[in-house]
Amino acid sequence: MLNRPEKLRVAVLVSGGGTNLQAILDARGTVIQNAEIVLVVSSQPNAYALERAGLAGIPAVTLSKKELGGQEAFEAALIRVLADYRVDLIVLAGFLTILSPEFARKYDRRIINVHPSLIPSFCGKGFYGLRVHEAALERGVKVTGATVHYVNEIPDGGEILLQKPVPVLLEDTPQTLQRRVMEQAEWILLPQAIEQIALQKSDHKQK
Repeated sequence: MLNRPEKLRVAVLVSGGGTNLQAILDARGTVIQNAEIVLVVSSQPNAYALERAGLAGIPAVTLSKKELGGQEAFEAALIRVLADYRVDLIVLAGFLTILSPEFARKYDRRIINVHPSLIPSFCGKGFYGLRVHEAALERGVKVTGATVHYVNEIPDGGEILLQKPVPVLLEDTPQTLQRRVMEQAEWILLPQAIEQIALQKSDHKQK
């Protein structure tokens, strides 16, 4: 009987509603076949993403930088819980707490993020949430999209894994554009990226 390789163990870090988390959960068994979601970490105790984790039977913890007393204590607690769950890959899915360069270096090529633009456009410090889509509309671009990239010490500066373009329509508002980018790019790319990394890890183990 052949030993099946252990699946990539994934933690998803969230702060809000968890729509990206839901897209990942919904892709289990279809797009995602060689990874399992073993943990959800929220920076907010009232984040709806925690409800989504509970409904899916995924263990979830809340780690608040404010309640823990600062960045260092927060990251120490995060490192402990990631070790407890033997996490291979960290997925930032609308996680609004900034991680330090030291943390990014510790988990080099083990953290991915989805950004709602085609990097290098509309990215870096200050570009998050609706601000990204406001900037795209102000510039008058005809195409935007989303990018999944590895996280390093530079905001939105890590190696690009996947990108998907999304058209900008004449009647778009930042809100309608945000929704289309999520539906047509973010929710598709995140599961694909997780599976891609899982397959790379599996191939590496077999060699």
